Amino acid sequence: MVHSLTKNLAGFGADMGGAVIGPRERETDLLLFRKDFGGSLSPKAAWDILTFGIPTLALRVERQQQNAQRVAEFLDLNPKVKLVRYPGLDGFPQRELARKQMRDIDDNFAPGSMIYFELDGSPEEAYQRAKALIDHLAVNSLSITLAVSLGQIRTLIEHPASMTHSAVPPEAQLEAGIAPGGIRMSLGIEDARDILSDLESALEAVK
Repeated sequence: MVHSLTKNLAGFGADMGGAVIGPRERETDLLLFRKDFGGSLSPKAAWDILTFGIPTLALRVERQQQNAQRVAEFLDLNPKVKLVRYPGLDGFPQRELARKQMRDIDDNFAPGSMIYFELDGSPEEAYQRAKALIDHLAVNSLSITLAVSLGQIRTLIEHPASMTHSAVPPEAQLEAGIAPGGIRMSLGIEDARDILSDLESALEAVK
């Protein structure tokens, strides 16, 4: 199995890395591949991940999920928001599947820290409202960072239609499920009240 270390396992948005996990009998092959082709993790990144990332993972993820639940519930009640997709909400279309698959080490439901929501309006109106929302947050927010990454201690927000997928034609965006007014959030460990305050202010600025 190949797993990213860059996101939640590292956790602080400062290190890049990956892990290959498998049976002991494949170790020699992997070590030879590493020797011949490079691509080894830097010593600093390895130290940071082992010293700061992995030991704090459980605490960080627990707080991120708590924040995500509160933010999702807040967004779900806002009249300017057309829909919210978060496995922790009762109205999530695949909630039963999520409750079966998304479990923590103690077998508790663990719905994660990623939220997707769409602003209301026609496609053009929703697009402009989403842009207004993230522009407001970029200038005024103290707890939400405009960025396309995820899985950090910081709360990150992005508008896929104008950021990660801006080079994709609008028709292809829609075919891929990228709505003009869609917003993606990755919740961090800030005080939930600060996140909600910044979001409320940004939504009030959306006309």
